[in-house]
Amino acid sequence: MPKSDRSHSKWMSLVLRHDPGVAGVTLDAGGWVDVDALLTAAPDGLDRDALTRIVAQSDKQRFALNPDGTRIRANQGHSVTVDLGLEPRVPPEVLYHGTADKNVPAIMTEGLRPMSRQHVHLSPDTETAHKVGTRHGKPVILTVAAGKMHAAGHVFWLSENGVWLTDHVPAEYVTIA
Repeated sequence: MPKSDRSHSKWMSLVLRHDPGVAGVTLDAGGWVDVDALLTAAPDGLDRDALTRIVAQSDKQRFALNPDGTRIRANQGHSVTVDLGLEPRVPPEVLYHGTADKNVPAIMTEGLRPMSRQHVHLSPDTETAHKVGTRHGKPVILTVAAGKMHAAGHVFWLSENGVWLTDHVPAEYVTIA
């Protein structure tokens, strides 16, 4: 992804996940915003072609366009309240979470919390978890007993880009991979 696309993707993440007001737009209940309104507020160089390319080429598939391409939203990771309309799903027996080593003591005591986001994000594979953990420092991969959590009544959702979401992971379901 070209450098300008990376910076535009970061701006889109800020607006669509955390602070729509910075662009003077309002997300609807499902997190959607009009593409034209977003582009009107966008930094120089972010036009419809660049936006479409960013959505299509993002390795993490952070964004989604509606079928006619007139609205856009982030697939997950919101700190603002949105209802993504996801149905509860049965997770695999094991999921993973990447974090920095400095966070492990608190996690092993308190479990995984969403912090500033709406949900805890879990990965279906260790490679993705490792990439996530690397962003925050020396990475540690945690294993989450998702099947046992689900059996105990915890709810899971699967975002459009394959990230598993849940409200909280109690410490008893977390081990170091």
